[in-house]
Amino acid sequence: METSSKVIVIGGSWGGIQASVTILKALPANYSIPIVLVLHRLRNHDGNLQDVFKHKIALKAVEVEEKEMLQPGHVYLAPSNYHVLLEKDHTFSLDDSELENYSRPSIDVTFTSAADVFAHNTIGILLSGASKDGSSGLKYIFEKQGKTIAQDPNEAEIKIMPLAAIESIPGCTVMNLEQIQAFLLSLHDH
Repeated sequence: METSSKVIVIGGSWGGIQASVTILKALPANYSIPIVLVLHRLRNHDGNLQDVFKHKIALKAVEVEEKEMLQPGHVYLAPSNYHVLLEKDHTFSLDDSELENYSRPSIDVTFTSAADVFAHNTIGILLSGASKDGSSGLKYIFEKQGKTIAQDPNEAEIKIMPLAAIESIPGCTVMNLEQIQAFLLSLHDH
C-alpha cells in the first residue's frame, strides 16, 4: 500500500467547513499527499460531514477509522466525539479521552501527533474558528520545522483561531484561501 512521506493537517471551527471546501475543491483526485481535516462539530450530532465534501471535491472524503492507513488522494475527516492521532506506522488511532480546549476532536491533538510522526514533512493549516484550539499544535509543527499556515484573519468568518496562531508563532505564514489552494497545488507530485 502506497504511503506518503508528507501529511497535510487542516483544522477549523466556525467557518472552517466552507473554507476547507474552497481550498480542497481545486485539488485533483490523485493528489499526492494525504489530508487530515479536523473540524469542530456538535458533540452529540451525527451529521454526515462526508456528504458535504463528497459532491464538492474530487478527493475521496472518508471519516477516519481506527488503524486505517493514510493514503494519497484522500481527505480524512475527524469523526464526531473522537480525537484523531497519527501513529508511527502511518495509521490512525481514535481516542475518546478528555476534551482538549473544550473540544473532541481537538485540532491540537491531531496537529501534535502529525508533527511527532512526520516532523518537518508536516504541513499544518489553521482556518476560521471561534476558539484557540489548534494554535499550540500549529506551534508544535513549527518547532518540528514543519510548514505552518494560518488563514488570513481578515478573510476568516471568525478571526479568533487564525489570530491565536499568528500571535503564538513568529514564523507562521498568513495566506488567504486562494493562496493556500495554490500552495497545496504546488506541492502535488504529478
